[in-house]
Amino acid sequence: MTSRPTPTSAHWDLDSYERLARDVASLRGSTPEPDTALRAFAESVLYREARLLDDGDLESWLSLMTGDSLYWIPSNPTGGDPMNEVSLAFDDHRRLIDRVYWLRTGLVSAQLPPSRTRRLISNVEAWTGPDDTTVYVRSNFLLHEFRAGRQRILSGWYGHVLTLAPNPTVDSTLIRTKVIFLTDSDHGHDNLTIVF
Repeated sequence: MTSRPTPTSAHWDLDSYERLARDVASLRGSTPEPDTALRAFAESVLYREARLLDDGDLESWLSLMTGDSLYWIPSNPTGGDPMNEVSLAFDDHRRLIDRVYWLRTGLVSAQLPPSRTRRLISNVEAWTGPDDTTVYVRSNFLLHEFRAGRQRILSGWYGHVLTLAPNPTVDSTLIRTKVIFLTDSDHGHDNLTIVF
């Protein structure tokens, strides 16, 4: 019996999965002592992202992501293992570019007419990572979507890993990882083409 070659990607490798596992463990773990200034800064970053998504400015939203970014919606409510379990979305930066392009074609039947959304973000916690350029942010969200005469509300929590530039500002802060833990991720969803 011959062994099958291990699939590789120029964009996502074993080190990337290990980094994701460390990030998710940090986001799921207990948070250190609150830092109100860091939390306020993180809230501003999340609010900016939510505004761009709700306004449909996907190109500007994409510019918030680092070149090695990951956007993950696990189908397992506890996160699970993306190497061995199905995900609702698992997009590296290259795939995010494709997703935005695809949504902009006007040919996505699941977005005809396009969704109108509003996000509410609360319970924001933020703490520094292993170095001065990494910030972990955990928050709860409610996402209201209206499309084709139907309304729905999706809820869960976000895990963001932010990358800070020297002398960081809200506008210079980038998102390295965004994990969306849907409350009901293990149940059927008829249309998840929106960007969370």
